[in-house]
Amino acid sequence: MTTLQAHSADELRALAETAGRELEEAEPLDILRWAADTFGKRFCVTSSMEDAVVAHLASRVMPGVDVVFLDTGYHFPETLGTRDAVAAVMDVNVITLTPRQTVAEQDAEYGPRLHDRDPDLCCALRKVKPLQEGLAGYSAWATGLRRDESPTRANTPVVGWDEKRRKVKVSPIARWTQDDVDRYVAEHGVITNLLLMDGYPSIGCAPCTRRVAEGEDARAGRWAGRGKTECGLHG
Repeated sequence: MTTLQAHSADELRALAETAGRELEEAEPLDILRWAADTFGKRFCVTSSMEDAVVAHLASRVMPGVDVVFLDTGYHFPETLGTRDAVAAVMDVNVITLTPRQTVAEQDAEYGPRLHDRDPDLCCALRKVKPLQEGLAGYSAWATGLRRDESPTRANTPVVGWDEKRRKVKVSPIARWTQDDVDRYVAEHGVITNLLLMDGYPSIGCAPCTRRVAEGEDARAGRWAGRGKTECGLHG
């Protein structure tokens, strides 16, 4: 397939909707191969460094693929260590995005611990805006979203349209379960965040993430008690 260099938003949206239907039952590698063939260097993977499953999958069909990571300034050391390990051993190009303000600069303008007082604003400043800017040179991006993670993600298409960023959004493992992820990690020796084995099944910024108790939803440890379930990157 000819790699797309530049298409209008309407053309990209139509492409995403068609691909979403045609690739619904496809395997993750085939979905990613379609994205690589269609967009070439205008396609990237985003990773929170909870694990490197989607980055690993993408590297098999597009060696040297860009893997975009948001360093919010609030990450656990284990998350930064996972990023560094991925960059060192996988055939990918890790790109680290940072907010316009350091944590200290944000504290000076908005007051300390904004994440406690207004987590939506903190996420907007340290996640949503940097990603918006960091994806400017791409037409499509891949995520590790899965339908089984939470009710808000239950209808995630394998290929869809990201209206907020006006880009094609690829979720190649949307139909996978946690068992599928675990099986792939074990089979391929994929790098994972050490916190996954320490009671953190969903890992975000340290101030807004706690361990999850037995029987709780996997994302119960994110913004616990604050009525917030998403940071704004995916909804």
